[in-house]
Amino acid sequence: MDMKTGELSGGCPFSGADSVRSLHGRTNRDWWPDALQLDILGQGGKSPDPLGDDFNYAEAFNALDYDALKADLTALMTDSQPWWPADYGHYGPFFIRMAWHAAGTYRTGDGRGGSSSGQQRFAPLNSWPDNGNLDKARRLLWPVKQKYGKNISWADLFILAGNVAIESMGGPVFGFGGGRADVYEPETVYWGTEDKWVDEGVATRIIPDEGKALDNPLAAIQMGLIYVNPEGPGGDPHDAEGMARDMRETFSRMAMNDEETVALTAGGHAFGKAHGAKPSDTFGGSPESEALALQGFGWLNDKDEIGRGNITTSGIEGAWTNTPTQWTGDYFRLLLDYDYELVQSPAGANQWQPIDQKEEDMAPDARDPSKKVPTMMTTADMALKRDPEYRKISERFRNDQAALDDAFARAWFKLCHRDMGPKARYQGPEVPSEDLIWQDPVPEGSTPANGAVADFKSAILESGLSVSELVKAAWASAGTYRNSDHRGGSNGARVRLAPQKDWAANDPEELSKVLGKIDELRGDISMADAIVFAGAAAVEKAASDAGFNVSVPVTGGRGDASDEQTDAESFEPLEPFADGFRNYLRTKATVKTEEMLVDRAHLLGLSTPEMTALVGGMRALGAVSGNTGHGVFTDRPGQLTNDFFVNLLDMANEWKPVDGSQDEEFVGSDRASGEEKWRATRVDLVFGSNSQLRAVAEVFAENGNEQKFVDTFVSAWTKVMEAGRF
Repeated sequence: MDMKTGELSGGCPFSGADSVRSLHGRTNRDWWPDALQLDILGQGGKSPDPLGDDFNYAEAFNALDYDALKADLTALMTDSQPWWPADYGHYGPFFIRMAWHAAGTYRTGDGRGGSSSGQQRFAPLNSWPDNGNLDKARRLLWPVKQKYGKNISWADLFILAGNVAIESMGGPVFGFGGGRADVYEPETVYWGTEDKWVDEGVATRIIPDEGKALDNPLAAIQMGLIYVNPEGPGGDPHDAEGMARDMRETFSRMAMNDEETVALTAGGHAFGKAHGAKPSDTFGGSPESEALALQGFGWLNDKDEIGRGNITTSGIEGAWTNTPTQWTGDYFRLLLDYDYELVQSPAGANQWQPIDQKEEDMAPDARDPSKKVPTMMTTADMALKRDPEYRKISERFRNDQAALDDAFARAWFKLCHRDMGPKARYQGPEVPSEDLIWQDPVPEGSTPANGAVADFKSAILESGLSVSELVKAAWASAGTYRNSDHRGGSNGARVRLAPQKDWAANDPEELSKVLGKIDELRGDISMADAIVFAGAAAVEKAASDAGFNVSVPVTGGRGDASDEQTDAESFEPLEPFADGFRNYLRTKATVKTEEMLVDRAHLLGLSTPEMTALVGGMRALGAVSGNTGHGVFTDRPGQLTNDFFVNLLDMANEWKPVDGSQDEEFVGSDRASGEEKWRATRVDLVFGSNSQLRAVAEVFAENGNEQKFVDTFVSAWTKVMEAGRF
């Protein structure tokens, strides 16, 4: 945030905190200390997946009777259950909210969150205030999940149920792509630093007057929310400017522009109602904190109240439109045609009610269709009327239903699929044929002939380019991959396009030289493949020069993306603020640099030994950003040796921080003579100071384990190079 103008901007993704913080924030154990802990059963790399590592979900999904599943979901929409009756006799709005909240945790900053693994089943998401009573939606789906078993994941079922709900009420749907595989434990995601939930009086995370910005990579405006506080910033319904600001920022952090924001808000609120029948303090705790006998249910006050309509989730009460189970243009008509006054719900929440509303514009009562009740709008809805830019879009949609239909269908599809990565990962008969720019489309590549690859590798090694230069270029291309949302990676060779070609971490001038030579020598091989082949050739040479005969496997077939296929702005979050593998740090951060290394390793899908071997190998190869020499603990740079570990653990070296470096740079000197021998960063020294990392480093430094180190490095290198090859 620019503290002079108050404008929200990019920049350091870890700034804003008053002191150094953890990347993980509060954990489930902090929130629910008495909950049963299963971590001990995962020690030693044991998987919690009951289906096993050899289970292929794509194959199982494609064997599904998809039409039968959709028919069962359609029937479920109006099969109201006495233990949790459907509002208006239709569960559609409930399942839309469930799907929205499953997908809506996605954020562009690190690609985490979203619908792809079914995380809504686990804490903390299953117990967020914003997810109140979605435990019942999941339980309503259980008979369907039980029937189709392993052929449909919970993650896919959440989203498909939302799609079917929209269709069952006459709404527009753009398509559906399956392929989300379930996980069976909570994922470690940074959700914020607060120790209180939104319903406990927590203020908004954006306070311009106090210089407080929304901390990257977070997207939600308060702890326990998906997007914004619907009552207004910090619950203030009168802050119209702040409401629009919060919406614009949080939706942009979830990859949505103004038009998509308006379409999603209006489309989602065209259906169903909000619930605030009683004060929230009369209800029980969240699912994660409740008694065993409730079997995963939360937010209940008395068992006799189940099914009687006394429900409180957001605390806001009422429907947005007079047709809550039909897709119509009534939302914008009511929003724009009526003046509104501020009122309080039975639960005490701030909301807006139409003044002098006509009876025909009132909503039916959720339990008694013979009764009529006023509709309402939240402060977030009012932003679509009060903010000038949002209002222009709202008026256009109000006057052009076809435009709203198309915009909502596309925005909903993006919301539910943004974290799935390239379209090649989508499964099923309803995958749209259209390529969308946010899917990072890449033309199909072709596998080059073995002879052409061999000739190219020989030529590139004779080109005058160094091992370090080739390794760094390959890493710059492939190392952007994120397994959170499957963006980045080597496919497409976007490292030669803006903005990646100009990222400081990539040493742009050197990178341009290397890519130019690769392009000159590659022949019919795609640039995407050629960059990876060149890196493999360099690693093989470095190993050979160190006395090891290894082959680095590379699978060809990558395509080359164009500028027209690249949404340059959407790639900005992929720019590394820190890349410990290349010993790059833009500037001092409020998160420990070594934590950012671990975070990047997690996004690359690496284990602790793989991360350790890659760091040590990259240092030995001299593949350091800026060619600073930091961490290059070897007298023979460019050879794939274990020298990094040998010299790091050598007790002849004494390490001291460099004055003025804020403990980011260190000097290693000979204990006896005091002569300076090495320069290092926190990311280097952590492999000697952290007990677990030191244990792995010791293995790689031991006599007789040189080949083990080389093999681990090659395996990990290959994993990174292949990670984004779809």
